[in-house]
Order: sequence, then C-alpha cells, then structure tokens
Amino acid sequence: MKNIEKYRNLIAKGEVDALLLTSKHNRMYAAEYCVAEGVSVICKEESYYFTDFRYIEAAQKNLPGFTVVMTDADHPYTKLINDAIAVHTVKTLGFEDDSLTVEEYTLYNTKLNAVLHPYSAEINAPRQSKEPWEIEYMKKAQEITDRTFDDLLNVIHPGMTEKELCAELIYRLYKYGSEGPSFDPITVSGPNTSLPHGVPSERVLQYGDFVTMDFGCLYHGYCSDMTRTVAVGYATDEMKNIYNIVLEAQLAGIAAARAGIPGYEIDAAARNVITKAGYGQYFGHGFGHSLGLDIHELPGANLSGKAIMPVGCAVSAEPGIYIPGKFGVRIEDVMILHENGAEVITKAPKQLTIL
Repeated sequence: MKNIEKYRNLIAKGEVDALLLTSKHNRMYAAEYCVAEGVSVICKEESYYFTDFRYIEAAQKNLPGFTVVMTDADHPYTKLINDAIAVHTVKTLGFEDDSLTVEEYTLYNTKLNAVLHPYSAEINAPRQSKEPWEIEYMKKAQEITDRTFDDLLNVIHPGMTEKELCAELIYRLYKYGSEGPSFDPITVSGPNTSLPHGVPSERVLQYGDFVTMDFGCLYHGYCSDMTRTVAVGYATDEMKNIYNIVLEAQLAGIAAARAGIPGYEIDAAARNVITKAGYGQYFGHGFGHSLGLDIHELPGANLSGKAIMPVGCAVSAEPGIYIPGKFGVRIEDVMILHENGAEVITKAPKQLTIL
C-alpha cells in the first residue's frame, strides 16, 4: 500500500478533515521522497506539497500525485495552506504536536482558517509497520553497515585515535553507497566504552582495549543501526565474561521477540540474563527501539514499553553492561518482527573478535 493511502485512511476516520505535515520524516513518508524543506497538506481528495525556489524543481519531478506549489514572499506557507483547505472545506487540521515548535504553532494557529488538532500519535502510527519495500531499503542499509564493520576490522590498530577511527567509518559508509550516517557514530575505546553514548575523542587505542562502534547509515532515507565491541590485542577473563553475558542477553531478547506482545516482555527476557549474572545495575537503558525513517521511533522494547509490537516493526536489539572507569560492552542488531518471531537483518558476526 502507498503511504499516502494510509494517511487518507486516517482522514477517513473522521477525527480530522486533513493533515498538516511539517516534520521532515512524515513529509518524506507521505511523499516517499525526501525534499529537504517544505510543508505538506493531505486532504481526502488531493495532496499538496509547498516548498521554496531551492527545492521546487526536485519536488515537481519526484512527487507524482501531489499538487506542488512554490512559496515565496508574496505566497507564504500560511496563505498556500489556507488556499488548499478552502478548496476542500477543511475545518480541522491534524498536526504533529510532538515536533512543531511553539513559534510555529503560534503562527499556524493564528493564521490558518482551521482548528489545529493534536494528532502526532495517529500520524506517526502507520510508520511502525514497514511495507516490504521499506524493509528492503533497511536491509540494504544494514548491508552497508555490515560491510563497513568488516573493513574496520582491518583498520583498527593501537596508536590510532577514536576520532581517526570515526573518520574511517564515515568514509566507508559513503563509499559503499549510503546517503551518510543515520546518526553521529560512536567510536570509543578503553574506559570510554563505559559511556553508552560516548563521543569520539583524541584518546589513542591501546593493547588490551575494548573498542565499541555504534553506527548506522541512510539508504533511500531509511536507517540502519548496529553496535559491535571488539578487543585490541587481547581480552582479560573479566572482559570475556562480560562480553558473553551481553551476548547471551541479546540472544535471549531476540528469541523472545515477536509481534503481538508488549515491548517490555522482550526487554525482560534480556534483562533477566544480565540481572541473574549480577550486573543488573550496569544495564541502564532499554533493550531496543524502533527505527525506520528516524533512528529512534516507537514502539520501544524497554522497561516502560507497554505498546503492542506490530507485524513489520523494525526494532534494535542492544543490551549492554557498562562498568564506570573500566569498560563497557554493547552488541546491537536490527530485527524485523513477525507473528512467529524475529528476523535479524544484521549479518555481521557477534562472537568476540580479538584483533
């Protein structure tokens, strides 16, 4: 099904007369093409896309089925929106209350000839279940990250800095066909690996270090996400033990994962492994998050994840143990949820690699 049809089905419920899409990800979802800036209005009978001179040609060429109109000083977004909703007698506009700024809301609420109705949960909901073609884009993005990781195993060496490793990683994401990173990559080493979202620094990699790499890329706008932790030169028994606990926890979470259950049940399967091993206090984040056009989407597979995981949901599987001042370990894959289980689309090996 075309994404625009899902939004029209949403309008057909009768809660709103049209949708006002201002966020990049939902505009892209509706149009199935990324225009960097603009506003879209989805009505029952017609869909509009408004953008400026910089992007009008790209929009006209790549948004079939949309009425594309250029905004300028004499035709601001609010006038174009009012013109469109007048044609379709729109009285209530569903808008993205989770992303619209106060300034933007004030402008639209003052200038538009319709009532703004908070509707972000409903607008975001169709993105939770991926269509087969979306999953193929995500698999391609994962292939690029897998290939990049494979390359990095031959690049990592004592004496290079975390920033240098990050640069090598980003270069390969582009080299192998991505549109760039899906988020700022994490490349940390030694004691810095105890920082779940550590920032690459000038620290020099040393023998006996753990090196954690958390990264992803974009392919046709869809995200990949993976984490691998490797050892440089050697790993102590403690390092090996922690690594094996995290791997066991990840595999337990993946085994429990399927559509039709709340996210906290997936989290619990992994968390129980880490807790029973005595490291529960060192696992302070959720087992996983959904992803797609955005790197963090809903629903989540975490302690508070009460929402039912839908069929076709793409979810990360990323437990970790982080011991301050010593080291941390995280292993992350992306899985697609089906009624009978989870399909892991990350193919990079997960056994402890000692370089």
